[in-house]
Amino acid sequence: MNSKPLIVITSLFVALILLTGTLSAGFVLGKVYGPALDINSLPVQPASVQPTEALQGYAPQTAPDQGGTPKDLQELFKPFWQAWDAVNKYYVDQPVDTQKLMQGAIRGMLDALGDQHTSYLDPEMYKRANAQLEGDAYEGIGAWVDTTQDFLTIISPMPGSPAEKAGLKPNDKIIAINGEDMTGVTGEVARQKVLGPAGTTVRLTISRNGMEPFDVEVERAAIVVPTLESKMLDGKIAYVRLYTFGKDTGPDLHNALKQLMSQQPVGLILDLRYNGGGYLDTAIEVVSEFVKQGVVMYEVYGDGNRITYEAKPGGLATQIPMVVLVNEGSASASEIVAGAIQDLKRGFLVGITTFGKGSVQNYIPLENDAGAVRITTAHWLTPDERQISGVGLKPDYEVKISDADVAAGLDPQLDKAVELLTQK
Repeated sequence: MNSKPLIVITSLFVALILLTGTLSAGFVLGKVYGPALDINSLPVQPASVQPTEALQGYAPQTAPDQGGTPKDLQELFKPFWQAWDAVNKYYVDQPVDTQKLMQGAIRGMLDALGDQHTSYLDPEMYKRANAQLEGDAYEGIGAWVDTTQDFLTIISPMPGSPAEKAGLKPNDKIIAINGEDMTGVTGEVARQKVLGPAGTTVRLTISRNGMEPFDVEVERAAIVVPTLESKMLDGKIAYVRLYTFGKDTGPDLHNALKQLMSQQPVGLILDLRYNGGGYLDTAIEVVSEFVKQGVVMYEVYGDGNRITYEAKPGGLATQIPMVVLVNEGSASASEIVAGAIQDLKRGFLVGITTFGKGSVQNYIPLENDAGAVRITTAHWLTPDERQISGVGLKPDYEVKISDADVAAGLDPQLDKAVELLTQK
């Protein structure tokens, strides 16, 4: 399947990032990306500027036939190569790691764009990002996390994961890792410190509302990111929770709906809370299970061109009354699905305003296995041409979950969804 990434993986937004071994969805977290993340429907070409020869030594005076600075950019890049040469000649600790210098240069270039969703992924990060949406196993504690806050923050432990078994809860802040204070440490760096081989133990110091900080030891494990959970609730309400929009999500959802619809439910709840996104193609597959026909999103490029996406035929739940659960962790592909269902009056949104990521990212692999660049290539709009970036989707019924609700194991958002479907 040709999939286009839409969410971000590294230090994204409420980067739904996964504390799983080699990566994270963000790298769960999160995800309309080809996040994870890859492998797109846009044409993917190697980067055109690859100064491979120069990286092995100093800047050449003229561009070589293969690689090097293109002739029309040589004047512009003179200061860069001058700096490169100075570091290689005069830096006190020689020899310098030219691979790290190259990666840092790419990272700095993309950071200069000021777009939090455009970034550089080194080879290991790129591998992890791809693995997450491809359904491969990771090694870590199994939790979606937010890397954008002052401390790495748990969004949600994965069902049955080491994080869940250790008692980690949403909004737990990791203030130290193996005794190392994380004050001032970026969320992505902290996340990398939590990852590690299966069977090893990591000691996390947790700050939880209303409590003194405490330590939790978590044994890392090989983790396969769950695609979805489905079941019948009391009152003949079908329930489906999507955890990501990966390679297998579409087929898995179709099979789950076959089983649920055979039980003749009176209503259906689609839970997209803390789902940071994934493949664009998968988002269209998912929304098409619930929308019979019509435009489900627009993709708008910088030159004004746009692509219109319509529902695909064959959906199994296009008539049943439905409610979609959303919250601040619902992003990207989740917002594509929720926005289409809301605009097309197909169902109600219940919860709190979504994250607000309305842009499309494309992963472009770099030559020589140097990783990849994730670049924002387009914005997407809902069927009513609403812009989501920085705004999010406002639910039809706003329902919050308090810390007291979490502590008591209550879910007023789910209760409201059941109430609406029961009334219908």
